[in-house]
Parts: sequence; structure tokens; C-alpha cells
Amino acid sequence: MIDSSLNSAGAKVVIASSSDENHPPENITDGNTNTFWMSTGMFPQEVIIRFAESSHLSAVTVDSYNVKHLKIEKNTSQNASQFESVTEQEFKQEEGHLQSNTILLNGSNAIHLRLIITAGYDHFVSVHRVSVQNVHT
Repeated sequence: MIDSSLNSAGAKVVIASSSDENHPPENITDGNTNTFWMSTGMFPQEVIIRFAESSHLSAVTVDSYNVKHLKIEKNTSQNASQFESVTEQEFKQEEGHLQSNTILLNGSNAIHLRLIITAGYDHFVSVHRVSVQNVHT
């Protein structure tokens, strides 16, 4: 089942590398592609999402704009530190459209998920929604 809103599942953004008061990082978990988090330029940019409980993640879908390269890391600790790499993905540029990419995580258990944008097609990128396919453990 894909959560339409990570907020409703108790997930929260706990760390973001940049923030704009008009486009805060919390927008990526509200389930709405009309709201978004926008970077303030330069790379890498990162966001850490904390789940309400340990979750068995099979896939994550990222709806974004101008993201070129994304790394995903996870941890199973209560602290947002000591992450391990899960996967990396290159996104195709979608002129005038949102990029929607589903990334398989092969059943990774996680309390925190770190999304690291290492490159963009422009100086600024936006992430509109992050949703996960999971089974709570």
C-alpha cells in the first residue's frame, strides 16, 4: 500500500539542509504535489524523514523537479546518524513536468530515510512528494 501522506502515518522531516519559509521541507510529507520543498541552491541537498516506528520499505516514490541524481540511505537507530547506503538513481529531466520516480528498496527496514540530492539540472531543485510502499514491523 502506498501512503498518500507520510504525515498521516506519523512520519516527519527531522533534518533538511536548506529551508525556505514559503516552501518548507515538511511539504514533502503532506501527500500534495502542489506543495513542495525547494533547495536554496548548491549541492548536495538532503532531507531526513523519521517514521513513527520501524518500517519495512519495499519502494519509495519521489515526485520532484530538476533532480538529476539521488542517493538514498537508511538507518534503524532512534538517532539520525550512522546511515548505510541503500541505492542511487539518476533521474531523467522532464521539461515542464514533475519527475515521478519509484525506487525499489527491496524490503529495507528503516526508522530514518535520508534522501541526498547530489546533482540537479539547475541550481535549484524541488521535491513535491515522497511516498513509501511499506509494511510496518
